[in-house]
Amino acid sequence: MQYRRLGRAGLQVSELSLGSWVTYHNQVDTKAASEMLAAAFDAGINFFDNAEVYAQGESEVVMGQAFKALGWNRLDYIVSSKFFWGLNRDGVTVNRKDTLNRKYLMQAVDGSLKRLQLEHIDLIYCHRPDPHTPIEETVWAMSDIIRQGKALYWGTSEWSAADIRAAWDIAERHHLHKPVVEQPQYHLFHRQRVEQEYARLYEDIGLGLTTWSPLASGLLTGKYRDGIPAGSRAALESMSWLRDKVQDKARNEAVVKLGAIAEELGCNTSQLAIAWANRNPRVSSVILGASRMEQLQNNLAALAVTPKLTADVVERIDAIARPLAA
Repeated sequence: MQYRRLGRAGLQVSELSLGSWVTYHNQVDTKAASEMLAAAFDAGINFFDNAEVYAQGESEVVMGQAFKALGWNRLDYIVSSKFFWGLNRDGVTVNRKDTLNRKYLMQAVDGSLKRLQLEHIDLIYCHRPDPHTPIEETVWAMSDIIRQGKALYWGTSEWSAADIRAAWDIAERHHLHKPVVEQPQYHLFHRQRVEQEYARLYEDIGLGLTTWSPLASGLLTGKYRDGIPAGSRAALESMSWLRDKVQDKARNEAVVKLGAIAEELGCNTSQLAIAWANRNPRVSSVILGASRMEQLQNNLAALAVTPKLTADVVERIDAIARPLAA
């Protein structure tokens, strides 16, 4: 496992990390979470990603219980959470959902700290942009959360380059804590934002990336070529919006072609796809997901594949995937 700085920040994160979206509480209980966290940690992973909205807060509860059971030294691992959507959205008042206003952010972080059973969260994100709250208000709130010691670093998720730059400029102007990282979707079929839109931000402001969905929600595993298997992510009723995407005919045909390249390299398409995202020097960490130990072990094996992705191999991969990429 290699470690990379989070943009220009001093914090070093493992090149692969472990997330909890969809899996924790829904598919993974505290015991299974503890086992997979321990395996990930033993493999060198030091960064674990979560969000307030995952399983309506229960994902943080599971992760917090697992951390307590494992009893690791707090200096040895990094935890993140994200805020925007809010909890228990049905019938809640306006300042508790779909917002980055100061009131929501200052109280939401306290809820996450309680569920995670932590004194501070290492990294907090604005989970989506909020066009109805001035960016300046959000920047001040995030900076104040850090000043109060409830978090150490902050960043954004799925923000436009223009909004990230605006937030950074406000923080610079007022001597506030700046956003250091963005968490975008990034995989073989979704790359424009990382490779083009953010291009200037890497050098201009030192933006780091913790990317999600390296397997395109399972599409790049090849398991959706013949429909939606029972027990898969897309089979969950809460993830029904994924079904059309993972059954896209052209992309599934491309996955078959990618599988031939993977076989030449002695790996499978999952490992190839993770290694492809990991080889991007702008990516600080690729966030993995796993509902079973064997999935985690399979994904971790991508570390051995990354050095095999020579320029010629990447050119062949891109010839297949790039025409279908957004």
